[in-house]
Amino acid sequence: MTTRAAITGTWTLDDRLAGPVAEVPVEVRPGTAALTVRLSYDRSAGVLDLGCAGPAGFRGWSGGARSEYTITPSWATPGYLPGEIEPGVWRVLVGLHRVPLGGLPYEIRVIRHVRPPARPRRRRTRFSRVPGPVPPEPAAVRRRLPSPPGYRWLAGDLHAHTDHSDGTLSVYELACVAAAAGLDFLAVTDHNTVSHHAELAAASALAGLVLVPGQEVTTDLGHAGALGDIGWIDFRQPPDEWAKAVRDRGGVLSVNHPVATDCAWRHPMADRPRVVELWHWSWWDRSWGAPLAWGQAWTRDSAGDPAGGLVVVGGGDYHRPEEGHPPGAPTTWVLAEGDGRGPEAAGAVVRAVAEGRTAVSASPGAPLLLRLEDEFLAVDADGLVLWGPQTRRVVRGDRVLLPAGPGVHRLETPANEVVAVCT
Repeated sequence: MTTRAAITGTWTLDDRLAGPVAEVPVEVRPGTAALTVRLSYDRSAGVLDLGCAGPAGFRGWSGGARSEYTITPSWATPGYLPGEIEPGVWRVLVGLHRVPLGGLPYEIRVIRHVRPPARPRRRRTRFSRVPGPVPPEPAAVRRRLPSPPGYRWLAGDLHAHTDHSDGTLSVYELACVAAAAGLDFLAVTDHNTVSHHAELAAASALAGLVLVPGQEVTTDLGHAGALGDIGWIDFRQPPDEWAKAVRDRGGVLSVNHPVATDCAWRHPMADRPRVVELWHWSWWDRSWGAPLAWGQAWTRDSAGDPAGGLVVVGGGDYHRPEEGHPPGAPTTWVLAEGDGRGPEAAGAVVRAVAEGRTAVSASPGAPLLLRLEDEFLAVDADGLVLWGPQTRRVVRGDRVLLPAGPGVHRLETPANEVVAVCT
């Protein structure tokens, strides 16, 4: 028979300081066919996140986006992993994101189903009936961008969210929006979960662009992008452990939006990642120099050391259409092996980022600065200024080749507004 249990208590500020994620044990008996968990508390008084671990490990995370989840052998709430309901001790993960001084009372209701409940229909949006777009010409073809034999410049975005975390679109809907924006690839990086990875291949084929598996490792002291088909990264561990796990599994870790408001990067690290999302969509006033100053302080970029220099990427951090900016604002360009199509393309994007073959522009059609071996190509940049560690030069012409020096370079307006960046 279906059984129900209620667990009540009060989280304190001391609990939060002891560890940002608490575990509430739940006994699951043999014969349980599905598990539902509901969290309730006064949302005007604090913020709690929600997740799950089974006897064999991680089963999902929804942060503060949901107050309930269900896991069955064949389906699960977005953000969670379907599969066997193993008997034993499960753990409700509760992120103590904001707890007031006086404490935060909570109630957790647990339902152990003897039969799996029916799968609920996903909420429909105005994008739900968007047909898969006809794949457009690749961005490099549209903009006539040269590349070495066996490589192609691809335009994309390394930071986006779906309804598997706090976005509103499904993976397929998001892929259609990104393709319509003129992107060749998109990394889907939901917060602290990889449940969306199972949907990437089908959505990629239908929408006609490359979808890169990713996870935004999300903590109160900063966010990082884990890129590649590398499985789940445990956000509860110290950041140096994230970096090691990502590196050992063949992925790339980027520090995301390091000077953002309430999620700026404040984690100390012994081994600092080279890849940094310096150009986040929230960099509205690009004459504000804090992102560039942060990047110069973070790495040895000013010394021109190719082994330790900064690798700059951008992130649109897309969540929902109402935000008013599409995926690809800004656009990250990568010089990837192959033609940007087929099952190997996602891995080629990740390798290009790891090896520093990147550039960032405001959009797929905006002024652009690319490194072509020992030269820069400035596209649609007439009247802009090329800045680098030892470079100051006015660009004259719409397609101009200029000598390339080491380190990060950028195009600016005469008023010092950043227009494009190149690693």
